[in-house]
Amino acid sequence: MLLRKLSVVLFFIFSFLAVQGQMAAELSEDEEQVMKVVLHLFDGMRAGDSSMVRSVFHSQVQMYTSFTDKAGNPMLKKDNVEKFIAAVGSPHDEIWDEPLWDTEIRIDGNLAQVWTKYAFYAGKKFSHCGVDAFHLTRTSDGWKIFHLTDTRQREDCQVPEHISSARK
Repeated sequence: MLLRKLSVVLFFIFSFLAVQGQMAAELSEDEEQVMKVVLHLFDGMRAGDSSMVRSVFHSQVQMYTSFTDKAGNPMLKKDNVEKFIAAVGSPHDEIWDEPLWDTEIRIDGNLAQVWTKYAFYAGKKFSHCGVDAFHLTRTSDGWKIFHLTDTRQREDCQVPEHISSARK
């Protein structure tokens, strides 16, 4: 069990470094810093480290999920940031991972937006996919996420092969 967890963690570290290397050649310094905050959030989720996750959020952060309910109605649900942070830090058997792709970053002054597709896995088990839309603001402590809305779907997910095959 420990060996399996170690191999999963090493895979994600090497994948993260590869993505970082690709992005570093293409991104401005501000874009790199913004993306570093977003990736730090997901590093914290994988590590189950609530302090790490909390560190990326602005004190006034708001979170939402946009989805379609079982009856087909569009819904918007406000999420509780403190509950999310507590859930990340609560013991769970599987590593929570949210690989990203097709990421777009836009910055104007002290405002940044990151729009990215994702798939969420608990260990090797696929849960859902969608889009994460982050808004960040530049603070005296660096970039902080002040708004995060995600979409969620369980079907018709088009997860890239290199991501889905890594969980088999």
